[in-house]
Amino acid sequence: MTGRSAHGRRRSPRSFVATRDVLRIVDANSNRTREALRVVEDILRFSLEDGRLAAALKAERHRVARFCDQVTGRGLKGLEARDTAGDPGRDSMSPSEGSRRNLYEILLSNFRRAEESLRVLEEVTKLVDVGLARSLKRTRFRVYDLEKACMIRMERRLAKD
Repeated sequence: MTGRSAHGRRRSPRSFVATRDVLRIVDANSNRTREALRVVEDILRFSLEDGRLAAALKAERHRVARFCDQVTGRGLKGLEARDTAGDPGRDSMSPSEGSRRNLYEILLSNFRRAEESLRVLEEVTKLVDVGLARSLKRTRFRVYDLEKACMIRMERRLAKD
């Protein structure tokens, strides 16, 4: 059975309605991506005072929200599937997570968090809408480019200080 996705693209024959498990994964990784990009956006805005890069990050953050809303029904299905109390990873924290020495490390770790969660979204949405997965892949690569620009900008700032 094939049909059209929200992007007007043909769905693969193996596409299906998102299950609770898929909704939980999309909800968690959508939140993780948007939170990480927001941290990066605020560092660019308030520390590096780079409105152009901050605006580009904001656009990517909003794009991810729109994409994920296509799966989670504006977040409602994701919210219904969410189980923070029963999440076995809720209280886990790696040693590096608990320690940041400066804004550079915060910037880098949040870019990595966003990129990893975008990859998860890309893989999982292949089950629901291949076109959406392709869009998320393009978003991930734009974030890679933004990471390069932002990290270079931060390194130049640190060299001045």
